[in-house]
Amino acid sequence: MSGSRVIILDSTLREGEQTPGVSFRVEEKLEIARKLDEIGVGMIEAGSPMVSEGVKEAVRRIAKEGLNAEIISHIRPVKSDIDLSLECEVDRVAIFIGTSKTHRESKLRMSKEQIEERVLEAISYARDHGLRIRFTPEDATRTELDYLLHICRQAHEAGADRISVADTVGIMTPNQMYDLVSRISKEVKAELDLHCHNDLGLAVANSIAGVQAGANVVHTTVNGLGERTGIAPISEVAVALKVLLNIDTGIKFELLSELSSMVERYSGVYIAPNTPIIGTNAFSHKAGIHTSAVLVNPQTYEAFDPAILGRARKIVVDKYTGRHAVKAKLDEMGISVNDDQLRKITKGIKDLADKKKRIEDSDIIAVTEKVLGQRVRGESPELLTGLVSIKTEPHIYTTNIIRRIITINGVSEAYEISGDYDIIAHVQAKDVASLNECLEAIRNTKGVEATTTRIILKRFQGNANHRNKNRGIRKLFS
Repeated sequence: MSGSRVIILDSTLREGEQTPGVSFRVEEKLEIARKLDEIGVGMIEAGSPMVSEGVKEAVRRIAKEGLNAEIISHIRPVKSDIDLSLECEVDRVAIFIGTSKTHRESKLRMSKEQIEERVLEAISYARDHGLRIRFTPEDATRTELDYLLHICRQAHEAGADRISVADTVGIMTPNQMYDLVSRISKEVKAELDLHCHNDLGLAVANSIAGVQAGANVVHTTVNGLGERTGIAPISEVAVALKVLLNIDTGIKFELLSELSSMVERYSGVYIAPNTPIIGTNAFSHKAGIHTSAVLVNPQTYEAFDPAILGRARKIVVDKYTGRHAVKAKLDEMGISVNDDQLRKITKGIKDLADKKKRIEDSDIIAVTEKVLGQRVRGESPELLTGLVSIKTEPHIYTTNIIRRIITINGVSEAYEISGDYDIIAHVQAKDVASLNECLEAIRNTKGVEATTTRIILKRFQGNANHRNKNRGIRKLFS
């Protein structure tokens, strides 16, 4: 498999919108589709046009965008669904129906023969109207193997050039997925897709195993959105295939964080800091034994170079910090100290970290100045910093909104407050463009009604910062 090509199909606009609480506007879908195309996705599942007029309009407009990606509508084996897809001018229809015993008896109340008849009629109708066709036996991984192979063969012979192996409830192990895909690949001559749900946290592993067995399209969503616990995330699949198997997906890794942030804003579902690849902590090193080794050779604690994502590793300075990390931080700030001073500064930082949740650059400077007995930097902050007052929409929990805001790149901490505004966020950025991007992300957060921004010109610290710090402030997030 080394060096071969696998296509990424992204289903954020279909499977992703099935996430509880997620509903994209048409214009948001268009923007996401354009970004998916820019990032190198080969196929975009634009939606199911029979769901609503809004979904139909989005599918139609995406299909008319002239994107490089193949545009797909996800439909039932029903002629009216195919007709809607034709109206939308999509490139391909993905015809799905449940094939497992559970689906046949409990959902469809159809026999094997009835399901096969309906599938073949729909494929023939779509083929006769010039559409490319993918057949998805829903709940394939719980379908009796003989029946699964039979209906897949029949679908391929009727005109479906692709078959999607759907692990609909995420119950496969990688070994089982490898064996199943190998068997289907051997007996059905169609190209194979993988649609792996993440109910047991194995979606990425099962996708990789399926690729190793011969599948050449992997279904993903941005940030792993989807029904229940979602499906395989595009960032993890694309990077894992490259790093582990040297497989090219055509994805531009440096755009993954930008894509993730866009979908966070529009979906209102925000990723955890420890999310692989795109999380804020993905390349952060904290323990002293880790940081000292990483500073010598990053491969000691990194599976791959974050530079391929356009990201950089971060050395966290706090109570776990060793002298190597502190020296690296001081060097970054242009501050020179001798070994004895470094030892005292490191101890001072550890002592402060025992009392304070988070160590900022200003704390490091304050400790250093105390040890050196002199000022080491000017009064004006190096970064552009600001305070953003945020008014939220009525009847929306402020806590839910603040949890979204603190995930935005550039927001260092946020306070839930009393008064005319509901939240104050402390923001930092390296330049005006980055600051504006941060502010725009805050304004576009679902539930934010209005904002007012004040730029900090100078910062002063006294010795009584603890006094009244909770007056008018209910919660602190950082």
